[in-house]
Amino acid sequence: MRFALREAERALEKREVPVGAVVVKEGRIIGRGHNLIETLQDPTAHAEMIAITAAAATLTSWRLNDSILYVTLEPCTMCAGAILLARLKTVVYGTADPRYGACGSVLQIANHDRLDLRVEVIDGILRDESRSLLRSFFANIRNKNHDHRRGARVV
Repeated sequence: MRFALREAERALEKREVPVGAVVVKEGRIIGRGHNLIETLQDPTAHAEMIAITAAAATLTSWRLNDSILYVTLEPCTMCAGAILLARLKTVVYGTADPRYGACGSVLQIANHDRLDLRVEVIDGILRDESRSLLRSFFANIRNKNHDHRRGARVV
């Protein structure tokens, strides 16, 4: 999970929402990713999607059986769907997403009764660190917007 946090910090350096992910198989990182939505102007460039794509390239297979995804923020519906389709065994995430979370907080895609695929979900790992990165990012944006509305010059 610490490697996922490092990826989130890379996103932060690029002024992206600080979410990071890594895919691990047999104790080895096979895929890494961090949000690149703004950089690529691509709404699908979530950390999970990038890490899953990298892992599939490493294995030269879209089947990521027995692999674990570590991600700092609970996956959304798009990412939860990709997690299922990639056949990941487990998802470990840091903090819940109260707006778009699809692994238990808002929706439950990872273990939905009507789907034939299941993913083990473990939440709350390094929650405080994950949440802190996100909170400081959005607080910074709010402060800049507030300063901008007051006429302050934003550099």
